[in-house]
Amino acid sequence: MRLGLNSPLVTAFPGQFSPWEPTAGITEFTAIAEAADRLGYDHLTCSEHVAVPAEIAQQRGGTYWDPLVTLSWVAARTERIRLATQILVIGYHHPLEIAKRYGTLDMVSGGRVILGLGVGSLEQEFNLLGAEFAKRGKVADDALDALRGSLGKREVSHHGPFFDYDDLVVEPHAVQERLPLWLGGHTPVSLRRALKYGDGWVPFGLAHDKLREMLDGVEVPDGFELVLGAGRPLDPGADPEQARAALARTRDAGATIANVHLQAASAAHYVEQLEALAAIAKEI
Repeated sequence: MRLGLNSPLVTAFPGQFSPWEPTAGITEFTAIAEAADRLGYDHLTCSEHVAVPAEIAQQRGGTYWDPLVTLSWVAARTERIRLATQILVIGYHHPLEIAKRYGTLDMVSGGRVILGLGVGSLEQEFNLLGAEFAKRGKVADDALDALRGSLGKREVSHHGPFFDYDDLVVEPHAVQERLPLWLGGHTPVSLRRALKYGDGWVPFGLAHDKLREMLDGVEVPDGFELVLGAGRPLDPGADPEQARAALARTRDAGATIANVHLQAASAAHYVEQLEALAAIAKEI
């Protein structure tokens, strides 16, 4: 079973982070990233929010490290693990801004970037950034079309309803021939968008039986990644059977990669948990 790491520290979702995380920093995160790299984890994640209203932060959390800065740091300290934005909000950026910034990261990391992208749902943040909330789905579709045609190319053109450019040079650019685009969401529309434009789907907030039902209703092409969460934080050191069962359920729901949260009492304990779960995953 391939494992992706829902990174600790860089986000703090209420009910999912451990007491040690708010006082930890880049030293602890680096140790965790290096361990995940050494142990063969597929990817680690970093999500995006610029500024979250205080009342909403009580439900969504307010800690979100900037993904470009964070993943650039990790790229310099690791060798193999892939670097996933999970998620980058499409409507906050011009597609060529994404292509240039994350294309550069792809180059300096040796082709390890995954662009996890989402339409977004926080209207206050859209308004703050001067982005279109009401048309965000249509904007996202045009931006995805533009990205798909512009990533990994030096000379780019695109003509769409929201983005229009011709004969532009983007250098440096992504070195992956097809940089993976994973689309987030929890609706049939998000799955259809992922199948049309992307290379994977990263659903959230859905029970495994509902996921299985949605997947059974579509044709999933070969090589398409289904990146599913393994549920509540796992404790593979103290309860290996719970961790094993969670990974098996995630596999049976259709996952090609299981995204995991881990329980830990410290950064050093987190590394031990990574080791324990990697051993369990080899049996699944």
